Amino acid sequence: MFGSTLWLTLATLTGLAAGFAREWLLVAAWGAGGRSDGFLVALFLPEALRMALAAGLLSAAALPLYQQRTALEQRAWLGALAPRLLLCGLLLSGILGVGSLLWVRLIGPGLDNQGYELASHSLRILAWCAPGFVLHGLFCVPLQARSRFVLAGLGSLLFNLPPVIYLAFFKHQSTAEGLASACVLGSVLMPSVMLLPLYRDGWKPWQMQAAPGAGRELLQRIGPLLSSNLASQGLALLERMVASLLGEGSVTWINLARKLINLPLIALMSLNQVLLGLMSGSSGEQRLGLLRKGLASATLLTVPAVAGLIGAAGALVHLLLPNQAADSPLPHLLAWFSVPLMFGAWNALLARYAYAAGDTRLPLTCELIGSLFNAILLAVLPWFFGLIGIALAAVGGVVLTGLLLMRRQHLLADVPWRSHWLLGLGMMLLSAGLLHPLQSIWLQLGLSTAFGALLMLALALWLRPWRTDNPEAP
Repeated sequence: MFGSTLWLTLATLTGLAAGFAREWLLVAAWGAGGRSDGFLVALFLPEALRMALAAGLLSAAALPLYQQRTALEQRAWLGALAPRLLLCGLLLSGILGVGSLLWVRLIGPGLDNQGYELASHSLRILAWCAPGFVLHGLFCVPLQARSRFVLAGLGSLLFNLPPVIYLAFFKHQSTAEGLASACVLGSVLMPSVMLLPLYRDGWKPWQMQAAPGAGRELLQRIGPLLSSNLASQGLALLERMVASLLGEGSVTWINLARKLINLPLIALMSLNQVLLGLMSGSSGEQRLGLLRKGLASATLLTVPAVAGLIGAAGALVHLLLPNQAADSPLPHLLAWFSVPLMFGAWNALLARYAYAAGDTRLPLTCELIGSLFNAILLAVLPWFFGLIGIALAAVGGVVLTGLLLMRRQHLLADVPWRSHWLLGLGMMLLSAGLLHPLQSIWLQLGLSTAFGALLMLALALWLRPWRTDNPEAP
């Protein structure tokens, strides 16, 4: 589990770094204002689709179905579904492109007329990313089934590389149309690099094969996952809508904070994919043991990262965006948006524990309740706490979702959630009280890094999730 997770983490790291570089170069070239807000509003829906597929929207439903077939049936399954999903991607492009003005008005109600025009025009181009995203999600399934995780993990890098090169080369002369076209090129690269390995495994793209019931079977499994993801993306949409009403540049700050806190999630995304594959082939106590190892690994990865991010938030913003973000709300936003990371990591693994048993409806119910609570908080807290209220709403939603996932699966007595959550909250408070207020950039960065490293070492000695026996009993 840890070897596969490590390689997939390294593959994903470069992609997420490229994603942050794209946002950083965008702000450096255009500034944090109406122009960048407009383009990010246009990018929201295509990026939401890409992230949903990267997080396992398709693979969580398709991987167990693929693994239960023989090698010949697997090739027929892929040959039958590839043209159908390509058609779905083209339909999505049409829906996004034709209704572009409606979508951008919904996502960014606070934009001015010039912002709406830029966002609508950009979305008509960005809509053509959908077919590449969908095919990439499908092609990941056979590779992950054969434990070939690295190539699948390069999707983010392949998507972000063309816009990064474009922004780095043209800088202030870059246009929204050119940047959107670079994103479309990246979406084409994502599935293209997978064609050769799949061809070597026996799949011929030009041969359409019959796999009776494959589409219906996949649709039944993916329905609850899609509903859950739509709820999650709906919350992200509400965040952008609320941010657009809080003043010019607010959407850009929220987006940058989200990109920064995604960096510690690289190992968690990898762990989720690997653990799902392992749990799908196990049952009973063996599956529960894998879940405990996964949760221990999630705590080991997230608590030091969150504590370090909270402590070093000001220093990171100063070093990465010294001109645009020196007096911005980004340091506080980054600190608050870090808090849900630990709870969200647990939620993802708890949901995959249910997916591995073929139950995609229970996690949906829990996540919908948590999302509803988050939405209620979003309607109230930002008007009292400003942008920080958006992060506080996210904390409330993920905590409630986690408790429901454990309660509905009768895991409250089987996993050590109390000790891990209390420890995480304690380390966050310690970092917020002692490290976050420091004014010296290098002192803050150095102490936060040392604190995170020591905390990770201490947690590794305590949890030891690599043991062959079950880690820490509750």
